[in-house]
Amino acid sequence: VSVRDEQESFETIIHPANRSEEPKTLMVPKFWMEKPLIDFESGDVLMRRSVSLKSGSLNSSTGENKSETRTIFVMIASYRDWQCRHTVESIFNTATFPERVRVGVVDQIDNKVDDSCDEPIAPCKDDPDQALCKFASQIDVYEMDAILAVGPVFARHLGYRLYRGEYYAMQVDAHVSFVKNWDVDIIDQIDATGNDMAVLSTYLTDVAGSIDEETGKSLRHTRPIMCNTDYEGGGQGKHLRHLSQPEAIPHIKNSPQLQPYWAAGFSFARGHFLVNVPYDLYLPNIFQGEETSIGIRGFTYGYDFYAPEKSVVFHMYANGVNAQKRNKVPKFWEHQNLYRGLGVAAMNRLNGIIHMNPSNVEVSSWNHEEESRYGLGKARKPEKFFDTFGIHVKQQTTEQRLCQFVDSGRMHRQFTQHLRPDGMGINYDEVNYKFVTPN
Repeated sequence: VSVRDEQESFETIIHPANRSEEPKTLMVPKFWMEKPLIDFESGDVLMRRSVSLKSGSLNSSTGENKSETRTIFVMIASYRDWQCRHTVESIFNTATFPERVRVGVVDQIDNKVDDSCDEPIAPCKDDPDQALCKFASQIDVYEMDAILAVGPVFARHLGYRLYRGEYYAMQVDAHVSFVKNWDVDIIDQIDATGNDMAVLSTYLTDVAGSIDEETGKSLRHTRPIMCNTDYEGGGQGKHLRHLSQPEAIPHIKNSPQLQPYWAAGFSFARGHFLVNVPYDLYLPNIFQGEETSIGIRGFTYGYDFYAPEKSVVFHMYANGVNAQKRNKVPKFWEHQNLYRGLGVAAMNRLNGIIHMNPSNVEVSSWNHEEESRYGLGKARKPEKFFDTFGIHVKQQTTEQRLCQFVDSGRMHRQFTQHLRPDGMGINYDEVNYKFVTPN
């Protein structure tokens, strides 16, 4: 499957930063499915188990659903990143079953000076065993002029359009390295949750000192967990932002551990997560805030977030031994003089959709285009999330030290008791917990 075969049916969208009488348009792939996999018109509030079971392609001539036949879509949003090609190489070279992996890249580049993410590092005639040569048919790259970049939300919106019905969907940055047999490992982990609405997500550990150079295996026994967040001010107004996350040996064994928050740098779930909770097309110039948007919208669709028990991929940060390599990579805001001021209205839309705007923000101050498509589900309300995890929207404050409840495993042990018998998510109607700052 490749979107290259669909170019004649691409659709036209208006660039989200459009402010002119002659709007800038782009030809982009259509979404694999235009609507969520939930029959809201018939009164459903949660995706049915039967729909979930039918969702997701298999790399099998017999249609046999085994862990090794389940396909994986890996989405990467890259901005002028020299390391993108190396990340794609790592994905295929370390997978146990690379034939069931498909990669989709949104490559925002200046093609006069930058290499495309699907351009082999060496000519294929000289090194035909490179993943970029060997698995070229399993790599889709949507190339966009870097000057049109308006932040990760728009790039990842385009990335979700590259999904074509794979069983699982993963989201990573363009500068990561995978461990050996990562595909088998992460599927075993998500299966261990017994939850078809599970999303494994975290801030990745630094790659420095994390992977054995001889075996390709992880050297880490700790993992980060998403539990530390607070309100932050700025030019776009106050908003909820994830802070540094604790990393330790997991308290929950033989399973990923339940957590409240979602992280954009690593996400692994059933493919229907991308269908039901697509990135919003109308959020230009949003950098901080995307994780809150997807996380709370995902919660309202019935998804549950977990920290992986073991890390299968590591991130190259711009510090320590890799500072010089990463600091030379340009940032999307190098062209922000062209799009100045758009972020305020976009943040109002983001917070408005998830019921987090303060009372002084007028409803008329933000764009309501396609709000139902990029809006909330009906399985849970955002207010349930706020009450459960100590977020005070009106006061724009949070209860403190939530990580004591989450990282200790208490949240996991208490809430997983309410996992629905059919494995379709935790029933928060049965969860009466409200976190308050511990003494």
